[in-house]
Amino acid sequence: MAVSELLRAALLRGLVIPAHPLALTAERKLDERRQLALTRYYCAARAGGVAVGVHTTQFAIRDAKVGLLEPVLRLAMGAVRRHEEATGTRLVTVAGVCGATRQAVAEAELARALGYDLGLLSLGALPDATNEELVAHCQRVAEVLPLFGFYLQPAVGGRVLGYGFWRALLELPELAAIKVAPFDRYRTLEVARALADAGRGDEVALYTGNDDSIVADLLTAFPAGTGGREPAVRFAGGLLGQWAVWTSRAVELLERARECRTAGRGALELLAEGAQLTDANGAIFDTRHGFAGCIPGIHEVLRGQGLLAGRWCLDPDEELSPGQLEEIERVRAAYPRLADDAFVAENRERWLA
Repeated sequence: MAVSELLRAALLRGLVIPAHPLALTAERKLDERRQLALTRYYCAARAGGVAVGVHTTQFAIRDAKVGLLEPVLRLAMGAVRRHEEATGTRLVTVAGVCGATRQAVAEAELARALGYDLGLLSLGALPDATNEELVAHCQRVAEVLPLFGFYLQPAVGGRVLGYGFWRALLELPELAAIKVAPFDRYRTLEVARALADAGRGDEVALYTGNDDSIVADLLTAFPAGTGGREPAVRFAGGLLGQWAVWTSRAVELLERARECRTAGRGALELLAEGAQLTDANGAIFDTRHGFAGCIPGIHEVLRGQGLLAGRWCLDPDEELSPGQLEEIERVRAAYPRLADDAFVAENRERWLA
């Protein structure tokens, strides 16, 4: 499906796109009121988009016994449309798409029917596919919905995707952006180099998903293509689980990164803040335990702000790891400037109404 020029332009300008969590009751049923409140929070925080049905939303929403994929996608789209009607501001909407080809195409068709702009395509369900098979899979989904490519780190269900894959994927005209989230600088460089070599830096936007190096990604001019014939490429924005919390601060951070790149000032201060953000992310995402408490960690921050009633996940065994709560409390106390507690407190009851 062709990518509109307006959509490409918005992505290339650079957006904060939070990866939307799932609000549940204590009975582990969808809490529609708080689910809507989260979307309203992201809209009010001036996020440029929202990604729903992704890892942070919990892949288990697709399970037949859970059946929450369509309801969650529909709720978010409704809130985004009401925000556009009230303010004239349109968010870019990204739907998570995963599974083998039949499932992925069906999910893309659902997202398109609901009005989503892009499909964030996870390839974790195809661990043994060749590059040719992966690209054919992507092409089939792209016939239904424009693509947001996705390099998901293997620790949370992704697979290794080398330069050859990205270079081939960049031949697809339906590719609008790539979320680079391998949490690995070498693999991040491979994607950036593939984009430069393809000569599509003015068409396909790079978005950081490297929650451990957000600021470094936003500030870096990555190497030009082979032989230096193509311009260096940059990350335009981010599609991040970390930006599901403290979102208004994330918007300010992206604005300051843009100013730094233009004026050439403030890089040292931003990099220092980036180290603080990485420390905070380590606690929230539970890097000490291989990201086992990643989603409950995000929920805990939102619970502390009163946006969620609890940190419940669909899997009753998915909880904070030992010592993780103390780590979250430590970073909240150490880096109060990273949080947007006052902004949330001022608006929370309106979002929950």
